[in-house]
Amino acid sequence: MRLAGKKALITAAAAGIGRETALQFVREGAEVWALDIDSGGLNSLAAETAQIKAQVLDLTNTGDLQSFIASAGSFDILFNCAGYVAHGDILSCSLEDWQTSFDLNVKAMYVLTKLVIPGMATAGAGSIINMASVVGVGIAAPSRFAYSATKAAVVGMTKSVACDYVSAGIRCNAICPGTVDTPSLQARLNAFDDPEKARAEFAARQPLGRLGQAEEVAALAVYLASDESAYTTGVAHYIDGGWSNGGR
Repeated sequence: MRLAGKKALITAAAAGIGRETALQFVREGAEVWALDIDSGGLNSLAAETAQIKAQVLDLTNTGDLQSFIASAGSFDILFNCAGYVAHGDILSCSLEDWQTSFDLNVKAMYVLTKLVIPGMATAGAGSIINMASVVGVGIAAPSRFAYSATKAAVVGMTKSVACDYVSAGIRCNAICPGTVDTPSLQARLNAFDDPEKARAEFAARQPLGRLGQAEEVAALAVYLASDESAYTTGVAHYIDGGWSNGGR
């Protein structure tokens, strides 16, 4: 088992990519702490295995994050998976959407990363995985102004942390998915007049002609968390069905 003996922290673990990653981490031998604001989803996840410890927590509350880390202790792996997708271009992007996007997509990641690094440095090893996106990094998408800005910031932060802490044995990488079939995506599709047509159009953006699956992204997270990727740090890993490479 590739993660045997490792203690992992995963945000947005109640559904989608976070949930699938938590389950794959456990199958690979890790002890997993799962964070989310969705108590129902967390309870369902924790019921699947005793190796998952669920904690309802608002990632935008810095004090709560500090208290959690003080109580839970150090971690070998951090997967910053949580994110918010705001719709709109620069003219329609409200200050509220801009602030909410940066509070969850960037600030929460900054705070949690800052809190786990000292423990990893003491251990002389650690893997931090940040959820970015191909949007804003490898390619643009319509009406994703605030989202794109935050994900570009995530990649910049990832590379900086990787550079500053490589000598401490801490690796930091980003995952940049294309369009992935998750409950979050379905909620956005349901806002269209014709959700099925919208789903088909979203799938067609990827040259592979389909949506990504949560388990495919989770498999990449397992690799980046494991010692198999010990020589990899500071990299933005695209997993986008070819969208950024001649996509349309």
